[in-house]
Amino acid sequence: MASAAEQMAANMSWSTFGKAKELQQRILFALALLIVYRVGTYIPVPGIDTVQLREFFESAQSGLGGMVNMFTGGAISRMAVFSLGIMPYISASIIVQLLTSMWPRLEQIKKEGEQGRRKINQYTRYGTVLLALFQGYGIAVGLESGGLALDPGWFFRASTVITLVGGTMFLMWLGEQITARGIGNGISLIIFVGIIAELPAALAQFFEAGRTGAISAGVVIGVIIMAVVVIAFVVFMERALRKVHIQYPRRQVGNKMYGGESSHLPIKLNPAGVIPAIFASSLLLLPQTVATFSAGGGSGVLSYISAYLGRGQPLNLLFFGGMIVFFAYFYTANVAFKTEDVADNLKKQGGFVPGLRPGKRTAEYLDYVVSRLLVIGSAYLVAVCLLPELLISQLAVPFYFGGTSLLIVVSVSMDTVSQIQSHMLAHQYESLIEKSKLGGKGTRKKKPLGRH
Repeated sequence: MASAAEQMAANMSWSTFGKAKELQQRILFALALLIVYRVGTYIPVPGIDTVQLREFFESAQSGLGGMVNMFTGGAISRMAVFSLGIMPYISASIIVQLLTSMWPRLEQIKKEGEQGRRKINQYTRYGTVLLALFQGYGIAVGLESGGLALDPGWFFRASTVITLVGGTMFLMWLGEQITARGIGNGISLIIFVGIIAELPAALAQFFEAGRTGAISAGVVIGVIIMAVVVIAFVVFMERALRKVHIQYPRRQVGNKMYGGESSHLPIKLNPAGVIPAIFASSLLLLPQTVATFSAGGGSGVLSYISAYLGRGQPLNLLFFGGMIVFFAYFYTANVAFKTEDVADNLKKQGGFVPGLRPGKRTAEYLDYVVSRLLVIGSAYLVAVCLLPELLISQLAVPFYFGGTSLLIVVSVSMDTVSQIQSHMLAHQYESLIEKSKLGGKGTRKKKPLGRH
C-alpha cells in the first residue's frame, strides 16, 4: 500500500502548484536573478576592439576558447563583465574545502555551527577575489598582447581587472541569493542557464554544418543518438539507490508499545551529483582562461598549456578524469554524505543497522558501502564526461554536445525539479494540517440547553 507521502506526490498537479504561492515567488525570484545574469553577459568590458575579438574567438572556438566560452555562458566571447563566470568562486571553494580537511584549525572552525560556516564562507570569498584578480590580470595582459585592446596600458589593465573581479563577485552574490531565497542550487543554475542559453545557436551551427556537407549526415545522426543515450544513462544512474535496512526498537509507554518499525536509508550511487564534474572543469579552466588569451603572444608555460591541455589531448583527459574521481570521493565524504554524522543521527533516533552496534561500527559500515558505490559512481561520471569528448574532439562538433555539458544540464534539471516537488509536498502537508485544525474547531458541538 502506498504511503501518505507517495499518495500526495501522485496527486500533485498544476492546481496544486497554483495554490503554492511561496513556491511561485521563489521560482520568479530565481528567474529574475538569472535574467540579470544573462543581461550581464552582453555588457562589454570597456576598451575592447570588438572586431578583433570576434575574429580571435572564431579561431579559438575549436580549442580551449570553446570550453571556456561554454562555462561562461558565451560571456567571454563577447568579453562581457561576467567573462570570468562563477569558476573563480568554485575554485576557491575547492581550495578552502581541501584546506579544511587538512588543517585542524579550519576543521575546528567548521565545527562551530552557523558561526563557523560564516567564517568559512568569508574565507571562500577572499579566495575568490584573489583567484579572480589573477585570472583578470592574465586576461588583461593577454588582450593587450593579442592586439585586442584599443588603448593598451596600465589604465586598461586596471579597468579590466576591476570590471572582471566585480562581475565575478556579483555573480557569487546572485548564486547565494538564488540558493537562499529562490529554488535550486544558485551556482549550478548559473552554469546551467549559461549552457542552455547558448545551446540553440550551437544546434543551428551544427545542423548548418551538416546541411553544407562540412559534417556528414552519418555524424549528425550519430551525435544525436549519442546525446539521447547519454541523457537516458545519466537519468538512470542519478536515480539509482542502494537501500540500507534500518530497524527501530520497540518501546513501551504506559500500557502501549511503540516503534519496532523497519525502514531503509537510501544512498545514491553518485551522492556528489554533478559537483565533481563542475569542480574538475573549474580547475581545468583556471589556467586555460589565461592561456586562451596569451597563447598568441605568450610563450613558455602558457604555450605548453595551450598545446597539451587542448580538447581531446591525453594530458587533458588524464587530468580531467583523475580530478572527477578525486572530487567524487572528496565531496561525498566531506559534504554530500558524511557517514559519521549519519550514524550519529541514527543513534539519536534509536535506529540501527541489524547486526551492527550503533555509532562507530555503523559509521564504518556506511563508509564501506559508500566507498564501494563510488567505484561505480565515479566510473560513471568519468565515462559520461570523457567518452563523448573523445568522439567529439575528432569530429569538430560543438562543445555543447559533450558529456560534461549534458551531465550538468540533466543533473541540475533533476535536482531543481526534485526541490520544486519537495516544496509542493510541504505545501500540501501544511494545507492538510490547517484543514484538520479548522475541521476540529467546526465539529465541536454546543451543549443543548435543556432543563436540569
